[in-house]
Amino acid sequence: MKNEIIKYIEIELDCKIVSSKNVGGGCINDAQTIITSDDRKYFLKLNYHSAKDMFFKEANGLKELKKAAAIRVPEVILVDSNFILLEQINSGRKSKTFDEDFGRSFAKMHQFTSEHFGFYEDNYIGSTPQKNIPEPDEKNNWIKFYFNKRILFQYKLLEKNGYADSSIKRRISLLEDKIETILQGSENIPSLLHGDLWSGNYLIDENGNACLIDPAVYYGNREADLAMTKLFGGFSSAFYKAYNDFFPLPDGYEYRENIYKLYHVMNHLNLFGSGYYHQTISLMDFYL
Repeated sequence: MKNEIIKYIEIELDCKIVSSKNVGGGCINDAQTIITSDDRKYFLKLNYHSAKDMFFKEANGLKELKKAAAIRVPEVILVDSNFILLEQINSGRKSKTFDEDFGRSFAKMHQFTSEHFGFYEDNYIGSTPQKNIPEPDEKNNWIKFYFNKRILFQYKLLEKNGYADSSIKRRISLLEDKIETILQGSENIPSLLHGDLWSGNYLIDENGNACLIDPAVYYGNREADLAMTKLFGGFSSAFYKAYNDFFPLPDGYEYRENIYKLYHVMNHLNLFGSGYYHQTISLMDFYL
């Protein structure tokens, strides 16, 4: 299969691949830097076992992020069911103003908006399906969209995977009753979201600036994107200050943060198992 992919890429690029080097591809994919006979470099991500549309959805997400013209995103060169070929981003060291620049750029990206919540297609958060196509009553209602397409969908996966015990089931029911109150005061504006931004999903390019990778794109409340950045170590205080100075958040966003973290922690429970059970319970209990 790999040889077939190499031959296909060589035909499409009209050159030979003369060398390749394995690099970190995360926990889902294999990845390589490849060099062609005309001295071009590309980033090749491979997966022979994932859903056949996963790389197409990734490519569409990267292209959507590029529309905002706010933060660098790798160019999509080629995509197929088993691979995606991207512009090679050469790594550098953070600029002196990296955090502030990143915060402002992220805020600028969130000012790129859509008429409706969701996206024109479903995609993936990690290897988990992410439902983005809104029902009619969800298109202009963030609270309904978020509860149904994010929290409730993950809960149904928890049931399927055997993690939805009586404690989680009771808490989900209570959250459903309180979700309007929890998210009261949040913006009802569909902003362009990366969808899965943490420290492993951006690169530092040769100019010392941020470059976004591995998105789970949709249009939603920007607080959801910021909440994800605070999981798994978080970003610097300078990042958040620059963001808020450029695009101030509405009152109460700190209270709403945990409900947005919950989606990702439930997803990790589904993907990686019971090590995320107590964190899931804790985030629910914050509101109960």
